[in-house]
Amino acid sequence: MQFSAQQISMLLGGKLYGNANAKVSDVAPIESAQPHQLSFVTEEKYLPSIETSNAGVVLVSDRFAERAKTAYAERAKTDQALIFVENARGAMGQLLALVAKTINPPRKGVEQPSFVSEGVPVPEDAYIGAFAYIGKNVRLGKGVQIYPNVFIGDNVKIGDNTVLYSGVKVYYNCVIGADCILHSGAVIGADGFGFEPDAKGVNRKIPQIGNVIIEDDVEIGANTTVDRAMMGSTVVRRNVKIDNLVQIAHNVEVGESSFLCAQVGIAGSTRIGKHCILAGQVGIAGHIEITDNCVFGAQSGVSGNVRKAGMYIGSPAIDASLFRRAAVRFKQSGQR
Repeated sequence: MQFSAQQISMLLGGKLYGNANAKVSDVAPIESAQPHQLSFVTEEKYLPSIETSNAGVVLVSDRFAERAKTAYAERAKTDQALIFVENARGAMGQLLALVAKTINPPRKGVEQPSFVSEGVPVPEDAYIGAFAYIGKNVRLGKGVQIYPNVFIGDNVKIGDNTVLYSGVKVYYNCVIGADCILHSGAVIGADGFGFEPDAKGVNRKIPQIGNVIIEDDVEIGANTTVDRAMMGSTVVRRNVKIDNLVQIAHNVEVGESSFLCAQVGIAGSTRIGKHCILAGQVGIAGHIEITDNCVFGAQSGVSGNVRKAGMYIGSPAIDASLFRRAAVRFKQSGQR
């Protein structure tokens, strides 16, 4: 399917500059894009590529408009189109969302063999793939997409338009909101890691009788685990985005619109604030609180409460500016 620069500009509400009739049917990075492909520029270092790129249409963030026009003027040909938008990466995301729906449109119907417990209503526009298992008293929202080999335990609630990809497991009594995406291998509601040694030193299991609540617009990556609470709920607030291979322990609360990158581990009963970013392999100790708007660099170790917003690095994690000064001193010490 082809779209002209004019059509794309109107769709995005952007400002068109150059060849309004340029047509594209694919997307590619600015360095390798060809005339039939659309690309984007959000960083200053890529502006010179506009002069040399073969891309048919390029989305450019507004703040670079004048420099982009200068680069365009240096081209020997005028077959390319630039479209200026507030945020080129965000605009590209809008377009890719449309492409994604074309490539993998929502499915409908119940494939066989699959198992849906008696009395569980399946909305007309929902999809349940082959070999999926739907337990007793499950409530499925409109347009849910349950891919093959998904397990949904008893009394689970799933909101409208949520997608569970192949191999997702949702244990009993858990709640998943609307417009969520759970990728393959995610496990929601497995037992929290709770044990107590008896008088003889034998580790005895503490039953985990709570649940997991995942609010709306949450995405959870492949092979990530969110453990059920011992009592009460483990909670992932709305708009949280979780990468692959993340571990969230029992009774944790992850605040709204936070990012958890690959291999993050959060120990039990910890509260993460809103709009926090945990980079790869960050480890968070249990029973602590982290305030809103905190950023932790890769492999940081957080062992105590963090009450001040900011960026932290290291293990134990400290203010990033202090860490950098200390790192310089460590390097200097090694050179003596």
